[in-house]
Amino acid sequence: MMNIYEKINKIQVELKATKDNRNEFGKYNYRSAEDIYNALKPFLKEDKLILLFDEKIRIENEREILTSTIEIIDVENPAEKITKSIDVIVAKPKNGNDLTQTTGVSISYARKYLMCGVFTIDNEKDNDAINRHEEKNNQKQQAKPKKTLTKEEKKARFIKYINEHYTDFKMKIDKFKLENSVKNIEELTYEKLEELATSIKDNIEQKKGA
Repeated sequence: MMNIYEKINKIQVELKATKDNRNEFGKYNYRSAEDIYNALKPFLKEDKLILLFDEKIRIENEREILTSTIEIIDVENPAEKITKSIDVIVAKPKNGNDLTQTTGVSISYARKYLMCGVFTIDNEKDNDAINRHEEKNNQKQQAKPKKTLTKEEKKARFIKYINEHYTDFKMKIDKFKLENSVKNIEELTYEKLEELATSIKDNIEQKKGA
């Protein structure tokens, strides 16, 4: 019978947690805490391990600090367990978000970080990065330099992105327009458009990663 360290080592070697989610706004692939946990489930069942999380919040220097703890217990020998913790600063709510949302994001990030640390998930090469590297090598000679977008072009992209998500974030967008005394998002400054688009993007990632 394997001990808990041998079981974890086996999972570290065999686990594949791919980055199947795509952030179209930032143009990158990512994996959420839920993705990692779902990838772990078959191994936890096979190797008879239990994964437990616990979160506590404290106030320190007028900031909320989240302490997230992961505990791995060997079902076959419950006396054998491994515990790791991490502290995360909970961001202050902004752009229409509330404390529950920002806390949820912090919890998701902390759990993801802990699972990646225990099971060395981030040591796995990112297939998306490999593909990009191969593409660059293949096109190195004839590749043309990327055009740098002007501020107006970036502004147009923000407007397009916000309009694409208007149905899902109608209340948020309308509230933002009201707060900035405009009737249409086209009247917002570049900085305000960037702020709103980033907030929508964060909300989308939160829903996927929670």
